[in-house]
Amino acid sequence: MIHESGEFRRNEQCTRAARHLAPRSVPLGLTFGMCFTSTVRGARLARRLVAQRLDAWGVPYGSASHDAVVLVAAELAANAVCHGHVPGRDFHLRLRVLAPERTVRVEVTDNRPGGVPPRPEAVRPPAAEDTGGRGLLLVGALAARWGWHPRTDAPGKTVWAECALRADVPTEVTTEPRVHG
Repeated sequence: MIHESGEFRRNEQCTRAARHLAPRSVPLGLTFGMCFTSTVRGARLARRLVAQRLDAWGVPYGSASHDAVVLVAAELAANAVCHGHVPGRDFHLRLRVLAPERTVRVEVTDNRPGGVPPRPEAVRPPAAEDTGGRGLLLVGALAARWGWHPRTDAPGKTVWAECALRADVPTEVTTEPRVHG
C-alpha cells in the first residue's frame, strides 16, 4: 500500500523484513513496527509515529522519557537513511515497551551490507570542525545501552537502543489510547 504522500509503503521486501523481525511470542510489553522509505521524509515520519505511539501508550509528550526515546529513534532512523540507504529499499523501525524492565527498545533495520557503525565502546567525539559524527554519542548518552548486529536473512544490519523509563512515566503503561482535550 502506498500512502498518498508516498512517505511509507508496504512491499514484498518490507513484508519479509517485518516477518523476520517480529518475535515468535510477543513479550509482556507493547510492540509497534513499520517500514519507511529510506528518505529524509521517511525518517521524519518514523520520528513522528514513535512520538504518537509513546504518548498513546502512556509515555506522555514532554516527559523526559518520551523526549529521550523520540530523539534516539530519530537519530537511528536518520542514520539508516544516511548510512544504510539502498535505492528502492525501505528501512524498518520497531518500538517495544518491555513492561517488567520498564524499558523502551528501538530497533532500526536497513538493507546496506556495509556501513556498519562502530561498537559503543569505540565511539569517539568528532573534531570541533567536523560537521557530523555526534548522533551515536547522543544515542549513547540517552540510552541505557545500545548496539548493532548484522541481519542473518538478508544484507544489512539492525541498530538498537534501550532507554529506561524514568520516574516521570506512570507505573502502568497501557495500550488504551489517551484522549486529549
